[in-house]
Amino acid sequence: MMSQVKEIDFSDFTIALPAFLTIVVMPFTYSIANGIGAGFVSYVVLRAVSGKAKGIHPLMWAIAAMFVAYFAVGPIQAAFN
Repeated sequence: MMSQVKEIDFSDFTIALPAFLTIVVMPFTYSIANGIGAGFVSYVVLRAVSGKAKGIHPLMWAIAAMFVAYFAVGPIQAAFN
C-alpha cells in the first residue's frame, strides 16, 4: 500500500499536504474516515486559498462540506452537554 506514495507529487504543496494528512491521520485516529476526511477538507481549502478554486469539482466541495459537518458534530454535541 505504501508503494503508491512514491507517485505523489510532493513538489506541489496543495497536493502534498492533503496526501500527508490522509496518510498520517488514519493511524493516529484509528479511523479511515477521519484520514480521508482530513485529506478532502485540506485539499479543497488549500486549492481555494491558492487561487485554484475553479479547478475543484463541485462534488469535491460537497464532500468537503459534509466532512466538515461530520467533524463538527462531536464538538457541537459536547458544547450542549
